Amino acid sequence: MKALFRITLLLALVLPRSVAAQDDLYDLGSVREIRLYFDQANWSDLMDTLFLADEDGRLLGDLVIDGTLIPDVGVRYKGYSSYSPNRIKNPFNIKLNYVHVGQRYQGVDKIKLSNVIQDPSFVRETLSYTIARRYMPASRANFANVYVNDVLIGLYTNVEDVDKGFVDRHYGARGNAFFKGNPSTVDLNGENSNLSDSPGTDSTAYYGLYSMESDHGWGELLELIDVLNNNPTAIESVLNVDRTLWMHALNYTLINFDSYVGYAQNYYLYKDDNARWNPILWDMNMSFASFRLTDASLYWNGFNITQAINMDPLQHHNNVSVIPRPLMRNLFANAMYRRMYLAHMRTIVEENILSGSYRTEAEAMRAVITPSVLADPNKFYSDQAYQDNLDQTVADLIDYPGITQLMDQRATFLMNYPGMTGQPVIGEPTYAPEAITVGGELTITAAITASDTAFLAYRFNDGGLFQTIAMRDDGQNGDGAANDGVYGARITTTTNTVEYYLYAENATAGAFSPPRAAYEFHRITTRISPGDLVINEFMASNSATVVDEFGDADDWVELFNPGPATLSTSGLFLSDDPSDPLKWALPIRTLAPGDYLTLWCDGQPDQGEVHANFKLNAAAGSITLAYDADAVIDQVGYGPQYPISSTGRYPNGTGSFRELFPTFNAFNTDKGSEDLDRYLRIFPNPSNGDVFAIVDEEGPYELNLFTADGRAVMGPAQRTTRELITIPTITMARGLYILEVRTDRSSTRRTFILSE
Repeated sequence: MKALFRITLLLALVLPRSVAAQDDLYDLGSVREIRLYFDQANWSDLMDTLFLADEDGRLLGDLVIDGTLIPDVGVRYKGYSSYSPNRIKNPFNIKLNYVHVGQRYQGVDKIKLSNVIQDPSFVRETLSYTIARRYMPASRANFANVYVNDVLIGLYTNVEDVDKGFVDRHYGARGNAFFKGNPSTVDLNGENSNLSDSPGTDSTAYYGLYSMESDHGWGELLELIDVLNNNPTAIESVLNVDRTLWMHALNYTLINFDSYVGYAQNYYLYKDDNARWNPILWDMNMSFASFRLTDASLYWNGFNITQAINMDPLQHHNNVSVIPRPLMRNLFANAMYRRMYLAHMRTIVEENILSGSYRTEAEAMRAVITPSVLADPNKFYSDQAYQDNLDQTVADLIDYPGITQLMDQRATFLMNYPGMTGQPVIGEPTYAPEAITVGGELTITAAITASDTAFLAYRFNDGGLFQTIAMRDDGQNGDGAANDGVYGARITTTTNTVEYYLYAENATAGAFSPPRAAYEFHRITTRISPGDLVINEFMASNSATVVDEFGDADDWVELFNPGPATLSTSGLFLSDDPSDPLKWALPIRTLAPGDYLTLWCDGQPDQGEVHANFKLNAAAGSITLAYDADAVIDQVGYGPQYPISSTGRYPNGTGSFRELFPTFNAFNTDKGSEDLDRYLRIFPNPSNGDVFAIVDEEGPYELNLFTADGRAVMGPAQRTTRELITIPTITMARGLYILEVRTDRSSTRRTFILSE
């Protein structure tokens, strides 16, 4: 049966694909089509068995996404309350690289499909992630019609997995400690994954509460737990407090209590390169008060819709924690953290609820999915319930509040909550001098009213830690006259870029500039000059010389800072087309003197920040590093490229370009250049497979191949360009061979050995 499916699929693939096949996997503008094919007619029973065994066993099948075949994927059911052996429509976890290492679709190797249970509106999860992504790294999400063996199962939400690829894209690293708050059995009256130290100091006591997504890290997780519970005044050294406050603000604003708030689950923790843990939201399908079983405080036994509307955002500060929630309670004990938290909540409410944008976005989603919802044969609620639940409560097993009915009243409650108003007003920041001088002084000022204190948070490298310095209105900090309402601070710059935000507070409330800080921030960049940062080496015909983090042998370009000052790549673009120098924006990185930055030119920007949206042409091309067409920092044109070599500057960083043996992300040398300078090059030599040759001859020539005893194997073959020549060896025996290049002027011979 599977073979028949494959034949049908492959026949379908030769037909022109629709435009939708080119759409982003998580694009909200249309519904994806996902088809699974299994050999077994009882596939669902088999997956029930795998799920109930509580192991990571998977059923082998084929996957087709919008007409693209991905063979031999591993499939299992996922979920907790969303799964049932009595349901047809269960959530799926699909592993694309289950058999074929490195197999992905648009950079994704795992697809997670939720069955939209506990949500008559169908938009709770996708809408929540859409809002969350404005304030912290969060999954992309949209919708997909899912078929199994060409039978429609129904409309699902398609949610980006929080995996090593996710953290690499958002934190620039994938190998650090990484955990999920994921108790193996949720204790309805227990602590679950609440980050308390109740289990003790033995890491094995935590194995059933947190799942380790990395190769190491239990000791590091216990360090976080120890500091959080026993030394919370030092928590900023091990935790991204601001990111944590954003998570709490989102959960409390949107009443997403199937989270750390309720049963202390459904969140991830990733330790970044600054040695700080970052919380990441997960499983937001029961937001907007679809989950009301507990708040681990006053409503430990559940709450109703009215109580959800009026839920105290500082419940774990103002009241008891029946079940410990140290990640809230111990942070909220700090008065400044409380004001920051409420400032974040104010931003969420103003930008999404009071503005009405959340409703506009929900309506846009429903306009796209309504035909699919109505056609869903296995949805859990009626068509009328779907139509009603955006604005009205739907009664089922529980009452599911209308999203706008809930949020409009919640916004009113929150905006009347102490600390949500009365905040300082921060004017647009200014700075001087206009151009940054590395090692020079920079003054940043802003008019601030109704403030008792203010600080400037700044950094010189994207992704680094912000340092803070007090802003003062004393006439001594570049702020003008004392007590004129203008606050200032002076810093000494160490790069050509400064990223910063401002925070001010009074006894009542706090405020940020920009309001989405620290996830967003102000940036000042002074452009570098030609020669400050150079294209140092590149490879446009990579044949497994080096591979990227996914194991792909892709084209690459290496940048190098040859000068005495630390530089930022902010505002720079890389391109393979001189007429389009703004083809791909460089990731923002800080390069100290002597630092390298290597970028993968693979046409797969969804694989991470260092993956460009174009590939290099091995036949000939150009590479441009520029701010725009009028500010080109470096540019190189090149001819034919070969998999044996790269093209790089020699001497390193300053010399002209020449053919080199690759020195990926390292100092360029001319080691072995005598081999690269040969008139006739053969590689590999010896070889156990095909042999490749390069002839440094622009005019016509004749190519012949002989055995050691002079018998002709190939030729004469006429050649006219300096091309890469492939010599197939499948029919050739082991032994010594002679390759001859003959022109009207000369004859050149070299030998090679075929070892197999």
